[in-house]
Amino acid sequence: MITHLYSDLPLSFLELNSPPSPTFQTRLILSSMNMGSNNGGARQSSSHPATTVAEALEIARDSEDGTQDPTVGNLLETAIAEIWARIQARPTSYVMNREEFAVFNYFQHRFEGVQVASSARKRYWDSLETTNDHQLQPQRRFDMESGEDHKLLDSVKNGHLNKDELFLGRSDGTGFEPRRTSKMIWDRPLLLSFATCCIGLLWIFSDCVVASHGDQHEITSASLDLARNAARTPAATPSSAVLECFQVYQPVLFPSGAVDETVTSDGSENTTTIAPTTPATSCEVLLMEHSFGFSYGIPFVGDYTPPNCNFNRVVMNFTVTSQGRQFDRLALMYFGDTEVWRTSTAEPTVNGIRWEYIKDMTEYMYFWNSTQKLIFDLGNLIDSTYTAPFNTTLTATFFTAHETVNPASLIIPISARKGNASAASVFELPSDNATNTVSFPRNVNRAIFSVSACGQADEEFWWSNVLESNIDTFVPVAGTLYGYSPFREVQVLIDGQLAGVQWPFPVIFTGGVVPGLWRPIVGIDAFDLREHEIDITPWLSVLCDGNEHTFEIRVAGVLDDGENSGTLTETVGSSWYVTGKIFLWQDDENATTTGPNPTLLLPPPTIAVSQSLTQNSTGANESLAYTANVSRSLTISTLLTTQNGTSLVAWTQSLAVTNYGLFTAFGAVQENNQTTTGTDLSTGGTFYKAAYSYPLWANSSYIVLPSGDGNFTLDASVIRGLHLSTQGSPVFPTGLQPFSSSFIPASAPLVSKLSGSSLVTTQNGTAHYSGSPATGTSSGFGSTGQEFWFSGVGGDGTGAGDDDDAELYYRSVQAVNTTIVRDYERLVGVEVGGPIEGLPSESQVVMGVVSPKEVLGRGPGVARELLVQSGGGQN
Repeated sequence: MITHLYSDLPLSFLELNSPPSPTFQTRLILSSMNMGSNNGGARQSSSHPATTVAEALEIARDSEDGTQDPTVGNLLETAIAEIWARIQARPTSYVMNREEFAVFNYFQHRFEGVQVASSARKRYWDSLETTNDHQLQPQRRFDMESGEDHKLLDSVKNGHLNKDELFLGRSDGTGFEPRRTSKMIWDRPLLLSFATCCIGLLWIFSDCVVASHGDQHEITSASLDLARNAARTPAATPSSAVLECFQVYQPVLFPSGAVDETVTSDGSENTTTIAPTTPATSCEVLLMEHSFGFSYGIPFVGDYTPPNCNFNRVVMNFTVTSQGRQFDRLALMYFGDTEVWRTSTAEPTVNGIRWEYIKDMTEYMYFWNSTQKLIFDLGNLIDSTYTAPFNTTLTATFFTAHETVNPASLIIPISARKGNASAASVFELPSDNATNTVSFPRNVNRAIFSVSACGQADEEFWWSNVLESNIDTFVPVAGTLYGYSPFREVQVLIDGQLAGVQWPFPVIFTGGVVPGLWRPIVGIDAFDLREHEIDITPWLSVLCDGNEHTFEIRVAGVLDDGENSGTLTETVGSSWYVTGKIFLWQDDENATTTGPNPTLLLPPPTIAVSQSLTQNSTGANESLAYTANVSRSLTISTLLTTQNGTSLVAWTQSLAVTNYGLFTAFGAVQENNQTTTGTDLSTGGTFYKAAYSYPLWANSSYIVLPSGDGNFTLDASVIRGLHLSTQGSPVFPTGLQPFSSSFIPASAPLVSKLSGSSLVTTQNGTAHYSGSPATGTSSGFGSTGQEFWFSGVGGDGTGAGDDDDAELYYRSVQAVNTTIVRDYERLVGVEVGGPIEGLPSESQVVMGVVSPKEVLGRGPGVARELLVQSGGGQN
């Protein structure tokens, strides 16, 4: 049994002005605390009278109340005045010490745009470099925007990189170790040193690194075994103090073979080549090294230049470290106006977190083959409470695989098109009009529209929303709920006519529901938000006429009639972040695609809803049960003539979703049970079939205890899954690439019979949080397990369960209180690395709640009245 431990973590109810993020204005803020002895301990209280500048700085950073303390303010203002006077007296030579830099960084807004201040900051960092005597090897070199030379440390042995030594080192041979605490009462010098290090990250890494032709180097795959890339960011090396977060996914093809996230004997999560193969020549390019601190509306912007090596495959490595308190954040990567990747962050801890994600990006060869403007938008804010920047390194590895790759010859963005202004090109619905007008070449033989969409703010937990007629059911007690039903449909329209739909996967970000669920195993797709393919080839007879045509993205919900039916809405809550792009394949230059206008079979969806209320003896609404079931099908076809002849091409979709929701205890307890199923099919041209299912069950409670001091608890259980089977030729990688005969010989007899892939994964987790705003104490518990199967689909295409299906990869992993207690992997039937069996940590996830209601997706603010365990409302 795990004992709940408490600390003096302040619970900050800040103004809700956070940038767009997976939790936007509404989230739990986490801090994972090391618990030392059985006596526990508490962090030095911010109520202690400040007598030194170090104490004043600590108090000011710990709470907004501290900044209003006259003693604190006077100490800090006096200190910054003296520091600034010294800098001005020696504007080109004065070097601050650590204590001065900590204060100077606290007042950084005051010096924005002041060149003398920027130069002083640079000198401070240069002095640290000299003091630490970094061993900088000339294997890779890149330039800071300020002109300062920096180099990556890549230990080289016999001309190759050594994966075991890819860490920043000192001349004495030791590496930089993350700070650790063996007790909760820190002495003042250690605390000041820690604060100085953390605060300094923001300014130290505000400059960003841009890849250029000189940033690449050619290496053999023996050196890419793979490879967290050591960089001069404050990267935390894996240790018991730094939490290694990860998303479970199948191995990715890399020059060295099949690459996967695995747990090592010390419990850290590492990216490792689990099935090595014959070394292949490859090139690596540094795309970005940047710290996202005050980055809301200020994306990283760099220039990408193709490397000097042959390649037909590209794999990216995204490595992130963070330390302190912070929301989870949404991040979008663009080449110019085109979104090419959408990810989100984990929520950091006091001791720091690290994660690494490997992504196959071969579908974007159209971009990789030419110079591009790279824009990476990760909006983040830092203040005295939310202290953590996200320190990122993004690299791309280029190599040649034997399999045939047929990338699109042209990619057209459907976006806000702000790349020329070095800004993010995402549409925000419903406030924006997500429409572009474009013209196609006349020789296109295949066209795929890829849509990227996810809900934020009021729409982050769209799957838990109620019917519009029920949003005020618990207003006297729980306040207004979010509406438009728990159903969402992302629509793609061509010239105002429906061309296809996406029924989105319910992504739960790392601060969602109860954050203790997602440490260190993040939610399904949280690090790699999956896009949806819609085949618009049947429209080519119209789109290849040489004229301009409109493409629009919409998001719809359900507006019910208060009884048993409803209609699709033209709007939803705020906000959905959407972009699209069109992948085109072309015939010879002199060819022309022709045909009659497509035949559209677009019956309206079938929508059935219900709601049932129960009341107590006083007439107060005590429970609400509701359902929202939707189904629809569509077919778009035409007789298309291309260079290769005439054929009947068709796009067909068939989808259904069932939703059951239940509120009890006057809105305090909520249950959601949703399952979405669908099949997409392209025939007559390039064959493609996708069958998918998204089961989700969640039960959550928000109880304000009747003690009268505001104490509350959050509890949640979540069971969810993703079942996805693809066949034919999708735009995005199938996942079968690492299992070809040249990489994993054991799978060769299996892969040769496969027509596609099948991914089946489930997560099952429970978490608890209790908080006392009056005392500033909190505690938490979290346990999550995940099962993951990746298989090949047999030749008849019947999907999972077919006799010809073959398991290629399996993983079973479980974490309790941030500790991996079980991890088992199997690659083509053979155990990988050995199972991990451990004991859960006694440390608890400690969190500060911004808005318990909003973190559960139940509307803004706090409960209007107490919600007590007995289920009654109190006046």
